[in-house]
Amino acid sequence: MEEFETLTCVRFVPRTTEKDYINIVSSQGCVSYLGRIGGGQMVGLDIGGCMFKGVIQHELNHALGFYHEQMRSDRDDHVTIMYQNLAPAYTANFDKQNTNNLGLEYDFGSVMHYNKFAFSNTSGQPTIVTKPDPNIPIGQRDGLSVLDVSKINRLYQCNVCAYLLNENNGSLTSANYPSAYPNNASCVWLIKTPSDQVTLNFAAFDVQSSPNCISDYIRIYDGPTKKDPLLLDRTCGTGLIPPIIASTNQLLVEFVSDRSVQFRGFQASYKFGEYCSLVFTYSKGFTGLYTYSRLYQCSKLLQFYRYQ
Repeated sequence: MEEFETLTCVRFVPRTTEKDYINIVSSQGCVSYLGRIGGGQMVGLDIGGCMFKGVIQHELNHALGFYHEQMRSDRDDHVTIMYQNLAPAYTANFDKQNTNNLGLEYDFGSVMHYNKFAFSNTSGQPTIVTKPDPNIPIGQRDGLSVLDVSKINRLYQCNVCAYLLNENNGSLTSANYPSAYPNNASCVWLIKTPSDQVTLNFAAFDVQSSPNCISDYIRIYDGPTKKDPLLLDRTCGTGLIPPIIASTNQLLVEFVSDRSVQFRGFQASYKFGEYCSLVFTYSKGFTGLYTYSRLYQCSKLLQFYRYQ
């Protein structure tokens, strides 16, 4: 739910007296009604088999109004449904619908797409074959895709500055870089690599300096939401920021500017890789014992021991 709130204008709030609401229960498998039907509508998330991020987001996306991707009105241009291999009880989950595709392309990587063997009545026989290449990966349940986020923001007419970056590596910049960034900016970049830990390297950083960075600033969180621990608190000024390494494959960058004075902003790149965790303690004169916890690239770990 927090990831929806990070990347879209959708907000999930505890029900008080609202007439229409979703009622999340542990029963009847992983199921949801499509869109708002009125009153208390069930979202079934069985505690024994549905407690996975992508599965939960899949069902919440149904409640927000989205069909399975293989049910889109234009699906025949992208996949073939092998009805002869389908278990009869599940054919309705594959039937084509007159969907609002919001002007966005078909998404093989959607969290709403089934995998190629979903509900097959014969082991090893696919129910979905992709076009033109039958080997295109489908059916991930890691979480929302870039196009999933775009669809939500278009359907709900969200005016948000939020980006999902989910490739092995990539880059991000403040708006208009290398020209001055705009006033009153509030943007986030959620970096979610396929595996390992995310490392973020800044190539340029030029953000208005102010006491305690109260005006313009960047923040970096060790996870996908603003409720996760900070890797870098409010930071501003000019100069390079040291490499930032998350503890997992997810990292959130937040940039905020006020209504006056503009600087060039920032440019950064990210990648994933294996890292070593290191916790060390040392005493320094009479100032007592200090304990630091940091993440270092494995290649630099031995160098650290050598110098210390």
